[in-house]
Amino acid sequence: MAEKKTLVAVLGSGKGTWGHVGRLLSDEQWDRVILITNQFGRKNFSPEREVEWIVVNSFVGILSLIEEIERELNIDPDETIYLNMVSGSGKEHMAVLAALHRRGVDYQFVALTGNEISVLA
Repeated sequence: MAEKKTLVAVLGSGKGTWGHVGRLLSDEQWDRVILITNQFGRKNFSPEREVEWIVVNSFVGILSLIEEIERELNIDPDETIYLNMVSGSGKEHMAVLAALHRRGVDYQFVALTGNEISVLA
């Protein structure tokens, strides 16, 4: 069976990192893209491809945020997860990592490095 490449990316409120996320979406052939963001990101970010949204309330406590992400994050066993957290806050990053860990999901970090997408670890 061929690898099913899934990008999970945090999309924060600061538009300065949205270009990075946009390039990740457009420069690679992902089978699935999941963006974790707040209402502002959902309303104002216009991806050039179909994505699945997990819209969270970043103002709740960290435990509630973890539960919110974990509840919405549906990962199939045949998916290879590529995680990008260039955008977003430390609290959002901790919540995503904790939700993935609670689910027992393995992942690799990816980012733009110059003109290409690199697996960092």
